[in-house]
Amino acid sequence: MWKVLALPYLWLAVFFGLPFLLVAKLSLSHTALAIPPYAPQLDLSRGLSGLAAFVRALSFETYARLGSDRLYLAAYLSSLRFAALATGLLLLIGYPMAYGMSRFGAGARRLLVLAVILPFWTSFLIRIYAWIAILKPAGLLNQALALLHLPPLTLLDSDAGVLIGLVYAYLPFMVLPLYAVLERHDESLVEAALDLGCTRTSAFWRVTLPMSLPGVLAGALLCFIPMVGEFVIPDLLGGSRTLMLGKTLWTEFFANRDWPAASAVAIALLATLALPMALVQRQQARLAGETQA
Repeated sequence: MWKVLALPYLWLAVFFGLPFLLVAKLSLSHTALAIPPYAPQLDLSRGLSGLAAFVRALSFETYARLGSDRLYLAAYLSSLRFAALATGLLLLIGYPMAYGMSRFGAGARRLLVLAVILPFWTSFLIRIYAWIAILKPAGLLNQALALLHLPPLTLLDSDAGVLIGLVYAYLPFMVLPLYAVLERHDESLVEAALDLGCTRTSAFWRVTLPMSLPGVLAGALLCFIPMVGEFVIPDLLGGSRTLMLGKTLWTEFFANRDWPAASAVAIALLATLALPMALVQRQQARLAGETQA
């Protein structure tokens, strides 16, 4: 039995723990004109003396540089802003979709779930490139507006274009957790609220919405965290003027070849997201306990 239980922890240790330690080590290094472009390098042939010299050469200088450079702070705050706005829009769009799906019969629900996950059968990159064809100045959207005698819109290479891409790409991650909770909702509780004098609207706010909070939290978590580090969407739909952490990481790694700075940004991002993740998990556990009670 212990071998079966050890497999998930072994998987996490190999594919999360070791890469995390490597990135943490890089964040404590400094740039160097060498291959690889960082120092110090661990020389195991020198034994304990080589290990001691390696540890002494590590420093928090890169983290201090992140705190003093306004570019990294601006990229971090911009990423949080984009992710928060997109998560709010996803809730406004995804909740009615999930609620409507849960009201259909079993056969129709299966078809609707299939329609939600259908975009996953197409390459993510191709789908984002398709939005370029839609949003560009001479794209499909402005052509449709011209037919309606409406002024054209400038959405490509803008913040609005990034939000459109984020909402489109992550909508299934919001709808599916919400649907999973709403589909199991006991409709007799709503009927009891109606019998006790509630209107349909008040029954939704007092019964349906509180019981669906675990799905809301799960969907928000699934969307917000990857959107903070998104690279493809802001790079293709936002252009050079859009500042987000994913683009900053790419620039530091591949353009500036400053691997320690990029690693420090990644560690700082992970550290700041770990707290809300822990709070959300605690809240979900509390809600689950209240539901069972």
